[in-house]
Amino acid sequence: FIVSKTDLKGVITYGNRIFIEISGYSERELLGSPHSILRHPDMPRAVFKLLWDTIQSKQEISAYVKNLAKDGSFYWVFANVTPSFDPHGNLIGYYSVRRKPRPEAIQAVDGLYRAMLEAERRAGDGQAGMKASTAILHQLLEQKGVSYEEFIFGL
Repeated sequence: FIVSKTDLKGVITYGNRIFIEISGYSERELLGSPHSILRHPDMPRAVFKLLWDTIQSKQEISAYVKNLAKDGSFYWVFANVTPSFDPHGNLIGYYSVRRKPRPEAIQAVDGLYRAMLEAERRAGDGQAGMKASTAILHQLLEQKGVSYEEFIFGL
């Protein structure tokens, strides 16, 4: 598994050996950097908004993510991101465990993400793009009659 931890702002505080190897960055380069250093330009912003909104509300979320390695190559992961708490129940950061997704899941998600990204680009500004992109995701879920979690875990 690929494992990383971040603080509340998404700054990497830990990465396991597999994370370091697959990303192509050194431990020194990763630690202290924002996790968005791995953000691939093909990823719709609405996916990350959903992720952040969920984990900041102290809930866990799973998502398929296309990451960008240091050398410009990419790799897909199925990520489970959970909030981390101190002994008093205060949110102190986030913990992500990622694994290699099935090719069929990547194919399904890639088409959805392309449509979402295109909606973001067509809309122009950030808010309108986010709204249009999120609407595509919600339409798909409604058509399938499933929740986000049911969709993601059903791939």
